[in-house]
Amino acid sequence: MPAGPTPPDVHLQRLEVQGLTQRADRTPDDVVRRILAVQAQDLRGARLAVRSRSTGLLARDVDAAFDAGRLVVAWLNRGTLHLVAAEDYWWLHPLTTPQLATNSRRRLEQEGVSPAQLETGVDVVSRAVTAGPMSRDGLRTLLDDAGVPTKRQAFIHVLFAASLRGLLLRGPVLPGGEQAFVDPVTWLGPRPPDPDPDEALGQLARRYLVAHGPARDADLATWAGTTLGAARRGLAVLGSTADDDGLHRLPGAAAAAGAVPAPVLLGPFDPVLHGWVDREAVIGRHTGLVTSNGIFKASALVGGRAVGTWTLPGGRVTLDAFEPLTPDVVAALAEDARAVHHYLGLRDREMVVTGGRA
Repeated sequence: MPAGPTPPDVHLQRLEVQGLTQRADRTPDDVVRRILAVQAQDLRGARLAVRSRSTGLLARDVDAAFDAGRLVVAWLNRGTLHLVAAEDYWWLHPLTTPQLATNSRRRLEQEGVSPAQLETGVDVVSRAVTAGPMSRDGLRTLLDDAGVPTKRQAFIHVLFAASLRGLLLRGPVLPGGEQAFVDPVTWLGPRPPDPDPDEALGQLARRYLVAHGPARDADLATWAGTTLGAARRGLAVLGSTADDDGLHRLPGAAAAAGAVPAPVLLGPFDPVLHGWVDREAVIGRHTGLVTSNGIFKASALVGGRAVGTWTLPGGRVTLDAFEPLTPDVVAALAEDARAVHHYLGLRDREMVVTGGRA
């Protein structure tokens, strides 16, 4: 069934299972395991996704989980960097990355990296990270010394190819705030056997619905970067059947209450903008929240929908409202802005509001 507009009750149920309605005393590991995979090419955005779904944490608690090897970042779903629990990396990698190999080879060719240079580059990267955590600049220098192209996007696509082979992920945080690259086996321990394909698809469907249901098969396929057939197979293995609107839920799970979450500042690339094909329930007519080059801006969510974007110039939350906001909404967002400052270790300052203010 073609996806239509998301009904209001379904939208609120999704916000509930996302952990936005009842923020609780959760660890970073708890939040990430629930979402399963948090988009993380913007690492601050991934940290902020944890903040908006928990209480009492600081960004450095997420970094501590990186340093302890409990959380990692790797190229997984859709060929995009994702924050996942270490144990989930092992089964998500073989499930979501093989289909990326063809595009990887094409991009390497476009960037002027020959097959021989790629093999040299992957070997250089693998040996370096097996010996210990490496910075981005450190790996670039080693590749330059080995005669492997690193100009333009060549460098990142060599790293991407190494990641697709299961030889590279991002682990501990270096003193400057950058995540170091590590070898998965050296950092996390021996690789477990790959699960049965059907078992993995069923697990993918179950874990997806935990934090995204009700959802359609196309939502799962788009989010995970699998084929529609694979998504349907996973849902069938799980034993989930669609209702008349094509929506799947966890078998036997009670329906979420669907309460309206309190006003909250979401980071860039927040999971509420990535979990489903239809984003209209969140962004409405404000399509500029997602730019043409694939940037998902940090947003203010009020009543379950985006009412503005925000940035941090000079370490101070600045809200650009899409529409007039009532004084009580501004006050609630200002309070959450103070929480953002505290979470990120920034000085407490009053939020700045621009745009349509009541």
